[in-house]
Amino acid sequence: MDTFEGYHPVVNFTYFLMVLLITMFSMHPLFLAMTFLVSFLYSFMLEGGKAVKRNLCFLIPIVLLAVLLNPLFTQRGQTILFYLNDAAVTMEAVAFGAAAAIMFTSMIIWFSCFSCVMNTDKFIYLFGSIIPSVGLVLSMCFRFIPLLKRRFREISQGQKYLGRNFTGQKLFRRVRQLGKEISILIAWSLEAGIETSDSMEARGYGLKGRSNYSIFRFDRRDALMLSSIAVLSGIVIYGCFQKVNSILYYPRIVFRETTAFSAVVYIAYGIFLLLPIYIELQGEIKWKHLYSKM
Repeated sequence: MDTFEGYHPVVNFTYFLMVLLITMFSMHPLFLAMTFLVSFLYSFMLEGGKAVKRNLCFLIPIVLLAVLLNPLFTQRGQTILFYLNDAAVTMEAVAFGAAAAIMFTSMIIWFSCFSCVMNTDKFIYLFGSIIPSVGLVLSMCFRFIPLLKRRFREISQGQKYLGRNFTGQKLFRRVRQLGKEISILIAWSLEAGIETSDSMEARGYGLKGRSNYSIFRFDRRDALMLSSIAVLSGIVIYGCFQKVNSILYYPRIVFRETTAFSAVVYIAYGIFLLLPIYIELQGEIKWKHLYSKM
């Protein structure tokens, strides 16, 4: 089945780089709504229900915190909603806090999608020959977090089977037991790191003239997708330079007038964001069609 993950690493990396850059510098509500909804949907397609649960548990506290805290520290804005201890809470401050929170959570969700699509092999392929040290460090960092979580679960289960679990213990004993498990995790990780280093050195990693094997081939499909990403993101970035995505939150919320050019930029951004989802759906429909003929 065709998936966006199956495309060349250059295509995957370029797409996520453009998405993250545009999201980072866009506070326009329409841009934020599109990037958040698409990132949420794509995360669900990649990871299923656990992505929805994780994203909602992460999103709701962040948005509420930003909406509540930003008006307390910023009294700018003309539309006063109410007073809190003689401090004016304005609609503009609430809106800015919500927009900043949605932008931040959208980037986090896009990063989670990025980690699902860009595996260690792709990182080594992209950066291994140009900057091998950076490529190795980045690939190991992306691998290290899930690896530590898995090892910590194994340690906790082992301690539980030995009768040393947290349940029914006092706070001091629980903290001491947690410290013991973290100590085991650190020792295990250091030992594994030394073994990995020795193995890489024995296999000649970093030596001059070493050969590289790659399973990735850049074909016509990748060229077409990369061209689409370049054209669509180019239109959006040009529109951003023309301040299509600009908005004033203070002292009052002011949108730029919608023109034919801004409409083109909005449509291009929507199509650009939906490219991976379109590929996933197209591959699934094609697979179901072929399966029905068996």
